[in-house]
Amino acid sequence: MNTQDTLPVLGWREWAGLPDLGIGAVLAKIDSGARSCALHVDWQRCEFDGSGVEQVVFGLCPQESGVAVECRAPVLDRRPVTDSGGRCTERVFIRTTLRLGHWQREVEMNLTHRRGLRHPMLVGRTALAGAWLIDPSSKYALGGAP
Repeated sequence: MNTQDTLPVLGWREWAGLPDLGIGAVLAKIDSGARSCALHVDWQRCEFDGSGVEQVVFGLCPQESGVAVECRAPVLDRRPVTDSGGRCTERVFIRTTLRLGHWQREVEMNLTHRRGLRHPMLVGRTALAGAWLIDPSSKYALGGAP
């Protein structure tokens, strides 16, 4: 049996969940051209908790409902990221659980402002590698809107 027989297949657009952040569904573009995952945030601030661990607190509206969610996660790293327009910015990275359909795995995700773009989230190739296959002719291969 080869890998193609065992890995779930994604369309180029899917509904993703981020259960560690309390986000049930966010529209995601499956983007093998992007290295890392990116999540749109409306605002973010970094602060230190009582034990000296740096945290990022951020807010977003993950669905069209307009209901804002406030999240908190430890800062994993800060790294330069070059966007599709060639602009390089330093972004905060976190580690969180990504759920696609019934499958989930831990991923690194950067936080950025994606307002005005159709997909609030990108799922990049480092998150996809070895876990999912992509059918670029399909969308919502794991199911429609939540």
